[in-house]
Amino acid sequence: MPHHLACDLGAESGRLILGTLDEPAGRVTLTELHRFPNTPLKHNGSLHWNIPQLFAELKTGLRRAAELHLPIASISTDSWGVDYLLFDPAGELMSPTFHYRDPRHQRGEPAALAKVSRETIFAETGIQHMAINTIFQLAAEDPARLQRAGRLLHVADGFNYLLSGIAAQDHSNASTSQLYNPVTRAWSRRLLDALGLPPHLFPPLVPCGTRLGTLTPALARETGLAEIPVLATCSHDTGAAVAAVPAGANASADPARPDWAYLSSGTWSLMGVELPAPVLTENCRQLNFTNEIGYGNSVRLLKNIIGLWLVQECRRDWAQRGRDLDYAALAGLAAAAPPFTALINPADPRFLAPDDMPAKIAAFCRETGQPAPTEPGAVIRCILESLALLYRRTLRQIEQLLGTRIQRLHIVGGGSKNALLNQLTADALEIPVHAGPVEATALGNILLQSLTLGHLPSLAAARSLVHTALATQIFTPQPSADWSAARERFEKFFTPSR
Repeated sequence: MPHHLACDLGAESGRLILGTLDEPAGRVTLTELHRFPNTPLKHNGSLHWNIPQLFAELKTGLRRAAELHLPIASISTDSWGVDYLLFDPAGELMSPTFHYRDPRHQRGEPAALAKVSRETIFAETGIQHMAINTIFQLAAEDPARLQRAGRLLHVADGFNYLLSGIAAQDHSNASTSQLYNPVTRAWSRRLLDALGLPPHLFPPLVPCGTRLGTLTPALARETGLAEIPVLATCSHDTGAAVAAVPAGANASADPARPDWAYLSSGTWSLMGVELPAPVLTENCRQLNFTNEIGYGNSVRLLKNIIGLWLVQECRRDWAQRGRDLDYAALAGLAAAAPPFTALINPADPRFLAPDDMPAKIAAFCRETGQPAPTEPGAVIRCILESLALLYRRTLRQIEQLLGTRIQRLHIVGGGSKNALLNQLTADALEIPVHAGPVEATALGNILLQSLTLGHLPSLAAARSLVHTALATQIFTPQPSADWSAARERFEKFFTPSR
């Protein structure tokens, strides 16, 4: 049975996961070897990632893996998108590594748009306009710092470089940068030239499912591991998660007209469909959808929208005030709270920044003539109902773009454990919701490693294995007149007057 290591880096925490596949028996086993917090650094009003600490924690996990004395076949890293590491010409990490929530994008976005239009950016990249995208972060960089840098790598690809010494960028995370052309499958020279970005920064691109090299001898000695292969699978965590969606058995025969959608649910909610080619229409741009690259050059037509970040930030705020409630307790309070008392637009820009989330929610409600929720249960109920309504709105836009009807939604990731949100989503969308697997990102990373090394024959076989090995929970919609009224209230948040 092949064993693989997945370094799964998330916005709240990182993990090193051991994955063991037994395809003949229909079993997949995931074992968490090491979990570590991912705590951003605040310095003079700026927000950074602590990359040296994260890599030190990964090495701790690698030592634990070595102590198992198993024949480990490979390792690969996945992470969130848009953020990047800069390395100097000698290959040393340049600090700081900026966090996508750092306020510098407030100057980077207008600086970039003064040089190239939104229409041109979308035509070149097919990527959703978001102020946090790499293109706008780079526009806020010190030009002298960029000239001193030798290489830019997105976070997971930077970790793969630290593991192997091979600097390469896989297509999945490159496509989140808004500097990658999904038609030519190359960096957009038009955008690099327009923005004056040094071409030498941008590394060679490799397909998802590429063997980069092996663990460096120095790292092998330090951790006790053998010089195992280091692979680029889907370095973007959503690409990895979608690879693990157990949807193949009943999928539409026409890949251009899928009948299922996915929702990767965590700090962010990423809702979309898997397609064979990008959608680069003006309607797609106007609706602000994105075309990201997945395994086998598939395209994830999706919208990246706020997710359980709202809940995470409320929980953090209440804990700081002496009311430390875990997620299970919050879910119970929300389930007991009266429904549809107040709604918010989760896409409102005020909710993107950290701190004071309950106060921001209350302010939105007051501004829209609604009673402001004060107790945790009412606040969380407001968030979850609003997210479910935003999911419905997003799904209807997908159907509009493709001219097809989505029959079911697969929710994967940590948010798939939230039974209340899953049921609210089924009710709002009026289609069945299939929840699970929870560990979709790490699982997809492991499956794609197995595919790369030839232990699995195809992505369809990998998804079939997930379907067989891991149970999912189905939530049946229970629509009501209350939902109809709530949808009407919710849609008013998107009228031009707001």
